Amino acid sequence: MSTAPTPTLAERVAELAARDRALAVELLAEVIRIPADHVDRPKAEGGDPACGLSNHEGPRLEYLKRRIVEIGAVRHPADVDFDAFGNLVWHVSDPDDGIAPADKKVIYLDGHSDTVKALRGQWIEKIGGGIDAYDGLTDPAAVNRAFLKHELGHLPPDDEWDHLVFGRGSADQLSGVISEVVATRILLELAGEGALKGVIVRAYATVAEEDNDGGGPMYLMQHVLPGAGPELVPDVVILTEGTGDAHKGALGIYRGQRGRMQIEVAVTGRSCHGSMPWEGLNPLEYGAAIVVEAAEQYRKMETFLDDAFLGHGTRTASWAVLDSPSDCAVPDTFTFRFDRRLTVGEAPEAAVAAIEGLPSVAKARAAGLKVVVQVPHYADKTWRGYTPGNAQIYPGWATPEDHPALKAAVATYTQAVTPYVEEGTGGNRRTSPRVDRWIFSTDGVGFPVPADDTSIEVAGKGWITNGPVKYPPMFGFGPGIEQNTHKIGECVDARELERAIAFLATFPQVFVAQG
Repeated sequence: MSTAPTPTLAERVAELAARDRALAVELLAEVIRIPADHVDRPKAEGGDPACGLSNHEGPRLEYLKRRIVEIGAVRHPADVDFDAFGNLVWHVSDPDDGIAPADKKVIYLDGHSDTVKALRGQWIEKIGGGIDAYDGLTDPAAVNRAFLKHELGHLPPDDEWDHLVFGRGSADQLSGVISEVVATRILLELAGEGALKGVIVRAYATVAEEDNDGGGPMYLMQHVLPGAGPELVPDVVILTEGTGDAHKGALGIYRGQRGRMQIEVAVTGRSCHGSMPWEGLNPLEYGAAIVVEAAEQYRKMETFLDDAFLGHGTRTASWAVLDSPSDCAVPDTFTFRFDRRLTVGEAPEAAVAAIEGLPSVAKARAAGLKVVVQVPHYADKTWRGYTPGNAQIYPGWATPEDHPALKAAVATYTQAVTPYVEEGTGGNRRTSPRVDRWIFSTDGVGFPVPADDTSIEVAGKGWITNGPVKYPPMFGFGPGIEQNTHKIGECVDARELERAIAFLATFPQVFVAQG
C-alpha cells in the first residue's frame, strides 16, 4: 500500500494561500470601500472628504486592526496596535520553538495604507459607470473596456476579469498590506509545522507614504530602534508595494530604488496694479524663467548622474502656488517645487546647489527679487496627531544581488510561485524569478540612516553600507502592476495576491536556512 508523500512546508503554505484567497479579496475590497462611508458625510457626523488619503487612514486601519484579531493573524489581541506615528503594527513568532528572541531572525513586512485621491467622478465618467473607485466592479456590461485597455498598462483577457479587484489603492498598495495580514495568519496556523521557527515577523501598515515617502519607517529608525534589542532590529525588510511590470511580468523581486527629495523655490517680488507693471517686480515671470531653465538643464543632463542599475537622476517641476491679490495685479510671491529623484552618487546638497546656480536665479536676485531655494519639511500631522517634521529627503538604496536576503527571495520564488503558474508574457505571472528595480519610490527610502550612526545595534544583522547611509537588507515583492497605479480603473489580479501571500509565508524558513 503506497503512502502519499508528506507535503513540504511550502506546499502547505500554498494550500492555505489558495484557501484564503477569497478572504484576502474580501479584506481588500473592504479596505478599498471604507472611505465611501466618510467622504460625502458632514464632518459633524463623522465625515471626512479626505478619508483614505495620507493622514486620513484611521477608519481603514481601525477595521484592519479588528480583522487581524478576528481572523487569527496574531496570537493575542495585544500583539496588534498603533504606534505613536499612526502605523498599524503586529507581530507573530513561536514562543515554543526553543530559541531565545534575541537569537531569532527578525523579518519586517512593510506596506503603506494610504492612497492618492480617488477621483470618483472621473471613474464614473470615463469608464461608463460600471466600475466605482470605492465599490469596485458594479456593472460589467457598462464598462468601457476599450478605455481601460488604453488607460492601464496591463489587463488580462476579458474572460479572466473575474480575477480582478478594482478600486483606488488596489494596486498601490492595499493589496500588499492585505498580503501581509493573510500571510501572518498562515504563519501562525502553521507554527506547529515549523513555519515560525527561529523568526520574529513584524508587519506594518504605514501611513502618509504618498505625501511623505518613508515617513512611517523614518519614525521607527529615529524613535523605536535606537537602543532597542536585537528582537526588534530587522535582519531583512520585505516591501510589499506592487512589483509587477506591464511588459516584464508580475511579481518581480525588486532590490533597489532611487531616492527622492523636494526642492522648493520661493520667489518674492513687489506687487502692484496690473495696469502699471513697471511699479512692481513680477515673481511669476522671473520664477517661470527659473522653471524653464531648470527643464533645459535636465534635458541636457547637466549636473545629473546615471547608474547602470537604478537609472539616471531626474527632476521635474511638480507643484506651485501663487500669492497674488487678484488676477489683475502683479503677484507678491510665486512658490514652486521640483520633484528630484536621486540616483547613486547624487547628494541632496548638490541637487539644491544646481538650482541655486542657475543664471535665472542670479538674474532675479539682481533685479531686486528675493529667491529662497530650500528643502521643505513635512509638517502635516498624521491621523494620530504626530508631527513628523522631517526634511523631505528620502535616500535611495540597493541590496546587492549576492546578499543572502536576495538569494533567499529567489529561492522562495521557486517554491511559492514557480510551481503554481504558467509562463506568461506582458504583465502576466512568470515561472522564473525576475530581479529588478522600482521606477518610483516606496517606504524603502525611509529606512536608511547615516552610516556613522551608532544608535541602532546592527552587528550580525547583515546591514548594508552605501556611501553616506546604511540600511537593512531590503527587497520588494508585492501584487500589482506599476503602470496601473494612480490611474483611473486601477486594479489588481487576485491570482497575484494569492502568490504574494504564499511568498511572504514561505520566505521566513527559506531565509533562516540561508544562515
